[in-house]
Amino acid sequence: MTPNQNLPLTPEQAAEACQRIIAAVETVFVGKRAVVQQVLVAVLARGHVLFEDVPGVGKTTLARAFAHVLGLSHNRIQFASDLLPADIVGVGIYDPESRQFEFKPGPVFCHVLLADEINRTTPRTQSALLEAMAEGRVTVDGHTHTLPQPHLVLATQNPREFHGTFPLPESQLDRFLLRISVGYLAADTELQLIANHGAAEVLPQAVVDGSAVQALVAAAQSVHVSAEVLQYLHAIVTATRQHRAIELGLSTRAAIGYYRAVQARALVAGRGFATPDDVQALLLPVANHRVVLAGLGGVSGERVAVEAVLHQILEGVPTPA
Repeated sequence: MTPNQNLPLTPEQAAEACQRIIAAVETVFVGKRAVVQQVLVAVLARGHVLFEDVPGVGKTTLARAFAHVLGLSHNRIQFASDLLPADIVGVGIYDPESRQFEFKPGPVFCHVLLADEINRTTPRTQSALLEAMAEGRVTVDGHTHTLPQPHLVLATQNPREFHGTFPLPESQLDRFLLRISVGYLAADTELQLIANHGAAEVLPQAVVDGSAVQALVAAAQSVHVSAEVLQYLHAIVTATRQHRAIELGLSTRAAIGYYRAVQARALVAGRGFATPDDVQALLLPVANHRVVLAGLGGVSGERVAVEAVLHQILEGVPTPA
């Protein structure tokens, strides 16, 4: 990817690598470049992504394509009501010969975990991912095990299906850096996809590897965020806590993730510095699953209503010159 992997990447080198990643994903996931870019932003910001949309719009295809393109180890879990925490993190199995329990790692021990229909399992099983997503490790039988790095959870859920589902609690939602809606394709792109009987069945080859991904993550952390842009970001975060229509605003953890995402978005665009546009573009995917509107009994509420309030906040906070 670069002449010397030990040297820091320039913004131009990082942008070139990002474009190759995006182009490779788009060989199987077409017509949604903005969505692909947002997922890449989450990868570079060391965050997790929740895809929330109706079935059949390519959420799982996108997640699998990213895992292949990044050249990272990946596993997929189909969440169901009978899934247990041990089915995710692993379990200790007694070895008669050594007379000790031997830890058998679960599917969470990978770089990219595809969590399909995450809201189809019980809250107890959902909570098995909390430590993994927040700290990059799991604790089983009193022993802590570190997960491979980078570690990314790409989860999907259907917001319109309620039978046999368990809504994610706020604590679980806060672990996701971005919540993204894929949406339907443009008419011409969808017509072509229908005529081709769907997306390509052969997933793309890796265009980077683990060390290259880590180099991109480091490059994103080096993106300059001026005091004015940081103050603007913090003013928006503070406004979510003070708006009269909001009961629960963005947490400090959300603000830190917001900051990292702003840096990552600038890098994907080929810049070594962040702008107010980066802050504005990322507010909705960062905040739409964290903000709780007042009077909704602790439920996140309808997404349209939440995003309408977030738009009011963007309009009300002055943009730095």
